[in-house]
Amino acid sequence: MKAVLLDKINEPFLVEEVELLPLEPQQIRVKVGASGVCHSDQNLQRGIYGMQGPLVVGHEGAGTVTEVGSDVTMVKPGDRVVAVFTTACGTCWQCSRSRSHLCERFMDHIGHTVGRFRGSDVPALGGLGTMAEYMTLHQSQAIPVDTELPDEQLALIGCAVTTGAGAALYDAGVVPGSTVAVVGCGGVGMAAIQGARAAGAGQIIAVDPVEHKRELAIKTFGATHGVDPTAPDALEQLRALTDGRGVEYALEVVGRLDAMRFAYDATCRGGTTTFVGALAGDLSLSLPANELHTSAKRLVGSVYGGAQVRRDIPRLVKMAETGALDLDLMITERFRLDEVNTAMSVLERGDVIRSVLVL
Repeated sequence: MKAVLLDKINEPFLVEEVELLPLEPQQIRVKVGASGVCHSDQNLQRGIYGMQGPLVVGHEGAGTVTEVGSDVTMVKPGDRVVAVFTTACGTCWQCSRSRSHLCERFMDHIGHTVGRFRGSDVPALGGLGTMAEYMTLHQSQAIPVDTELPDEQLALIGCAVTTGAGAALYDAGVVPGSTVAVVGCGGVGMAAIQGARAAGAGQIIAVDPVEHKRELAIKTFGATHGVDPTAPDALEQLRALTDGRGVEYALEVVGRLDAMRFAYDATCRGGTTTFVGALAGDLSLSLPANELHTSAKRLVGSVYGGAQVRRDIPRLVKMAETGALDLDLMITERFRLDEVNTAMSVLERGDVIRSVLVL
């Protein structure tokens, strides 16, 4: 199969033939229809995650099952599936407590070899490797969906939509009529805005330095206001929109310390600050402990939006089918597999919501 490979850090991705291996009993093979392009892939390329090649890249994708191992019971050939980067085994301690996004068996499956390249075993990012003609993954990482939505939209549900909309709906728990700020308006941020809208938020403030993204958040995805966080009076602007209090729910989706602190400061007393963005490196956030105590703010860490994928991905698909989530307008650019390095360079423009590789 043809696949996108991380070979060496800080060098362009390779698009090369990888020899597929026979399936293990609980593995499945999926013909990939589309794969999302995420800043996490760029961080991988830059060595921020410390992973070495060769490695099949990509963690956000969808496609159709073509082959299953001898012990597979969760899917069958012909099923359309969304790939997820949690195993959601359903039986471990976390899964049994409705926290499948924290599945304890995740590490059991993500390091498996999916093929061979130049004589070396090749694993796949997150156990998936969506930037390839085929994925070889554990059956628990494939969620079957019955829908006519195109794969390029389903791919976004594999990461950006579940992470962002889920953070608003599940981890933050946005309630009708409430005030919300989303700090960062890329793919995850636009999904968070739509999740807050679906939850019935009365006011949604899009916080992003790119004017085009703020405008798009308002015109298309349900935000009511926009604030440029680089403005000297950005916090004052935000508080002025909320009668001087700040918002009841602030969601940070960038993965930067300054954005996290902005989200915390934008949260009103008794409100909830939810940290969604994946931080690069071993960083620490400093917050005033006494103020945290006296303000009664809640801090929430969010993994995969807190979504329970077997329950919530079909729900998100239905929301997209009915228009509660607009996934098509989240796609800014479309590329072929062999254009992956162009897709990576486009991320630097700053105005991209989500790019996809269409196979």
